[in-house]
This record gives sequence, C-alpha cells and structure tokens, in this order.
Amino acid sequence: VHVFHRFVPIEQEELTADRSRNDVVTVTPWLAPVVWEGTFNPVLLDSIYKLQNITVAATVFAVGKYVKFLKDFLQTAEQHFFVGFKVHIYVFTDQPDGMPQIEMAADRQLTVVPVPSSKRWQEISARRMELIQKLIDEKLRNNSDYIFCLDVDSKFHGRWGTESLGGLVAVIHPGYYRNNRSVFPYERRPKSRAYIATGEGDFYYCGGAFGGLLQEVHQLAKTCHANFEADAKEGTEAAWQEESHLNRYMWINKPSKVLSPEYLWQDFKARDPEVHIIRFSGVVKNYADIRPNV
Repeated sequence: VHVFHRFVPIEQEELTADRSRNDVVTVTPWLAPVVWEGTFNPVLLDSIYKLQNITVAATVFAVGKYVKFLKDFLQTAEQHFFVGFKVHIYVFTDQPDGMPQIEMAADRQLTVVPVPSSKRWQEISARRMELIQKLIDEKLRNNSDYIFCLDVDSKFHGRWGTESLGGLVAVIHPGYYRNNRSVFPYERRPKSRAYIATGEGDFYYCGGAFGGLLQEVHQLAKTCHANFEADAKEGTEAAWQEESHLNRYMWINKPSKVLSPEYLWQDFKARDPEVHIIRFSGVVKNYADIRPNV
C-alpha cells in the first residue's frame, strides 16, 4: 500500500516578513495567504523546510514544437526553482532524443517520460491531468512530498521557493487579477462539468502553474481528468480545457495558498507597479508557429 508523506505546510500569517503590502490583497476571504514579494521571510521558511528534508517534484510537458522552450525552462529552473532543496523534474515529451543537455546541481534530478504526439494542442492540454495523476500513482508517492505542474513555454527570473508550499496551491492569472470576476473566462455553459455560474467564483487561476502536497494535486488531477472525459463523451469541451476544469475544482475546493501573478507573469505585459518582482513568466511566442492547430 502506498502512503503519502505527511508534512504540514507552513501557511501561518505570522511567518510573514512584514505587513507593509497595503497595495495588494494578501489574504483570501477564506483566510488563505496570497504570496507577494514582501509578505514572507525566505530565510526563516527555508530553515524550517530544510529540517523536514522535503523533495519537490515538478512536471513539464514539451510536445511538438514546444520542445524549443525546454532548454531555457530547465536552465532557469536550476538558477531559481527551490535552489538548495531536493528537486526532481519530470519532462513529458514526444522527442526524448532531443533533450537539451543541462548540468544539474547535486540533489536535483531530471527524468524523461515519453508520450505520444498529438494533432491538437487541446488534446495535449487535456491529457496533462491524466498523466500527472498517473505519475503520482506510479512514481512519486514514496519519494516526493510536493509537486508543481508548470508550463514549458515559460522561464524563471527570480526565486520560486518554500514560500510557495501549501496543501493546494493556485496561481492568480496575470491577465485577470485586476478585473472583476464578471469578465473572468470561466466556462459559462451549464452542460460542462467545468461550469461556474455568473456571480460565482473567486479568482481566475492559471492552468500553467499549480501544485501542492501530492495527495491534494492527485485529487485535483483525478477529478479534472474524470470531468473532462465525462464532458467529452457528451461532445463538450470546456472553453479553456484543463484550465476551466481547474478553476471549477478550486472554486469548490479552495486552495490553502494562493500565489500572486509574480509566479506566472506574461512577457508581453508591462510590469504593473504592485508587481515588485517577476519570478516566472510565459515567453512571447507565435502560436501559429508552435501549435499543430490554432
């Protein structure tokens, strides 16, 4: 019988470095912290988690022309993603022979997981939840404590570390964090299992970055995959595929920690004044060039 490691994430507000961020929301209505620069003490948090000897897994999907982003993703992860901790990155790719050579620090590993190609980028997106669930079941339960699922067409620019750890962790989408929820691109058709009614919802979360404790992410992936499959059998595809299903899941199952748009900015956007640092950001790209269908 597989047993998940049991760690208690450090999510208490008293570990904040200061309370000077009056310009942004730093706690959700359900009292989960919202992590911004200046709201945590990195030295204190790192020292606590070092004692727990944690291992952090990360998944990234590089299928088709998206392999071109893999080198930058992996190189910048070495510089910024949980530096000094045990990290195991799993790369799902249809081109395992084309993996870039990356020199990794001690206690950091890279595993390539071959997957088939796809003619539709929506299918690649949809299958991620299924593959993440399978990875946790088959490989991670006894050797990792946390997992983050990240988009490959992005790179790190600043620290992403222990301040991001929690039970279920969501990232606020940089394109909508200043907007009223009435304009969020939730799935609005009741026939889809990703449906969120007008007037409901909290934040709009990224599908390109989420994570948490293994058991929490396993449940999210399992539920989103099952709902996606059930929709597909009825001829329905949610507006934004897995991102729509993730938003529905996190509306019902509130994340215990929310990361600010620092944790997945967009390179084509000018940095807003309240964003003091960009930690991880989607690179500018031509979707017509990299997606098998647009």
